[in-house]
Parts: sequence; C-alpha cells; structure tokens
Amino acid sequence: MTTQQDLYDVLGVSREASQEEIKRAFRRLAMEYHPDRNKSDGAEGRFKEIAGAYEVLSDPEKRGRYDRFGAAGLNGGQAQGFQGFEGFAGFGDIFDAFFRGTAAQRAAQRGSDLRIELELDFEQAVFGVERELAYEHVEDCADCRATGQRRGSELSTCTECDGRGEIRRVERSIFGQFVNVAACPRCRGEGRVVTDPCHTCRGRGQRRVEARRSVRIPAGIDDGSQIRLSGGGNAGSHGGPAGNLYVQVSVRPHERFERAGDDLLYELPLNVAQAALGVTVEVPTIEGDEVELEVKAGTQHGELFPLRGRGVPHVRGSGRGDLIVRAHVVTPTRLSPEQRELLGQLAESLGTPAVPADGGSILSRIRDALG
Repeated sequence: MTTQQDLYDVLGVSREASQEEIKRAFRRLAMEYHPDRNKSDGAEGRFKEIAGAYEVLSDPEKRGRYDRFGAAGLNGGQAQGFQGFEGFAGFGDIFDAFFRGTAAQRAAQRGSDLRIELELDFEQAVFGVERELAYEHVEDCADCRATGQRRGSELSTCTECDGRGEIRRVERSIFGQFVNVAACPRCRGEGRVVTDPCHTCRGRGQRRVEARRSVRIPAGIDDGSQIRLSGGGNAGSHGGPAGNLYVQVSVRPHERFERAGDDLLYELPLNVAQAALGVTVEVPTIEGDEVELEVKAGTQHGELFPLRGRGVPHVRGSGRGDLIVRAHVVTPTRLSPEQRELLGQLAESLGTPAVPADGGSILSRIRDALG
C-alpha cells in the first residue's frame, strides 16, 4: 500500500463511520490478519496497514486533521502509524491493547492463594475429623463495595490521564515514531481516584480480616498431605475470583504405633523364653481395644505378624491397611542369681548334640523367672 491510500478504505468503513463502527471494523480485520493467526504471505503487511489506519481514525484529533488535510496533515505528509510502524508498540501490543482492554479497563485478576498448617493427633488422621480453621485473609470491603470511596459518594475522574487509566508518550527516532503506553501513576490504571475514602478500609477497597472456615479431614490422611479449599484465599481485584486456601497437614507421632502407608507397625516386646517357647499375647489396636495374637515357638527377632484390616483406612476408596506386629526379642541385661543359673543350664543343654529330655522344662522355668 502507498501512503496515499485512503485510511477509511483500509478499514472498509465510510467517512461518516462512528467510533464504534471503526472499532468493530478494526476488530474484525485484526482478527483475520494478525501475524500470530494468519501465516499467509502478505498478512503481516496487511496488518500493518490496518493497525496504522486504526491508530489515526481512532484518535478524534488525528482523524480531524486527516479529514481536513489528508495524509499531509499527519506527520509531515505521511499517515502517522505507517512510518516506522515496527516501532508502534509491536504487533502483539496493539492486538493486546485492543482485545484485552486498556489499563483503565483492566481484566479481573484472581486473588492470591494462602497456606496454613494444621496439626492433627495420630488418631484424628487415621479416623478423620472436622476442624474449624481461623486465619487472616483479604476480602472486599462490604461498606464501600470494594471501591474505596465512602458509600454515597462517587469516585472522581483522574485528572492525570483524563480517565483513560494510561499515559501515552510519543517519541521520535531515526527509525520512526514510537508510542509508549504506561499505566497512569496517579490512579494506577483505574481511570478514577478516591476523593472521599471509606472509613472501614481507608480507601483501599479491601481489608484484612479474620476468617473462620470448617474443614472435613478425611479418614486416612497422611502427614504432609494438602487439602485445597477453593475460594478461601485472598479476594481478587476488579471482580476477579478469590484465591484458594491450602491446608498443610502435619500429624503428631503416636507413642505405640508407626505408620507405613496404610499399614500400622507395632513393636511387640518378647523375652527369649517367650520367643523360643511361643506365647499368646494381647496386642493393642488403634481403635483402643486389644486382640489376641499367637506367637509361635521359635519366633525370631524382627519376625512379622500381620493382622488384616486393622490398619489405616484408605483415603481414596474402601478398605483398610493392616496392623503389622513385629517381634522384638529383648535380651536381658540384669539377671538374678536364679535366672543366671537357669540360663547357664539352658546354654549347656543347647551346646550338646542331643536336646535333653527336660530341656522344655528348663525353658519354662526360665520364662517364669523372666516374667
């Protein structure tokens, strides 16, 4: 295209077109020819022409000069936006500025997430529990409806940017003309400013308050697990959704049981006589009752006895893990004279090739002596 081509023809609108019609035309053509969308030859050049025409016709002052003097009324005879157009904020910036809104029309932003720690007793993690959480978060001020302005009064148009929410600065260089767009420092891109601040939030539109929320801890949750509570975080801005609250679970250790996945481990102390002869013992469970366990004769240190279905409920699905009893054979360190004599007899008897006929009675006497 040459600089003499009519800018209205570039956008396909009449000279009497309204700003809304010009905007709609640009939207349609930009969607069609944007280089990120259209990879055909000539699409990039065509997009330059469209964006350049829109840069002029969307500005009432520039459009007026163009209507009166043609291209000669723009930048010394060339339509502004065509000369050195690569410097005009880049294709992506033009596309974003139009389709995502200006700084004064900022998109809704999601609030930030929060994370808190929740400490549970071992049994609470195994069987589940409902807990009430108390924490601080940011929420929209109800008194001013998140505007920051005292209820009953109106926000004022920012005089720095005339309500646009952005400041544009035109710079020239040997490569052409550049237009720098930045959020207005006074209104921070809002286009409006607080002149009569809300007493509750002091003009911020949001305030930090204590929140209370109930959370159901599922049975079987493990140490280090995390629960997400949607919308429990900080409030969003410009009508955006609130962030999430993440509950980090830590579980206090148990004095008797250890956890391995969905199984529980229990160390069963046995003396040497009980391990050698066998014994029936009462084993505690996480429910608080006891179950009988037959320890067979000749049990070795570290041997495992699983009790099916007496462990931790599966947090996802039905069923439970096992209670695994581990034999812990305790070697006595302090012996009475009687115990020492009996163990000596046992050691002597075990050292012979043949087991004495009364070997069993010796073990029984040792077990009784050891208690």
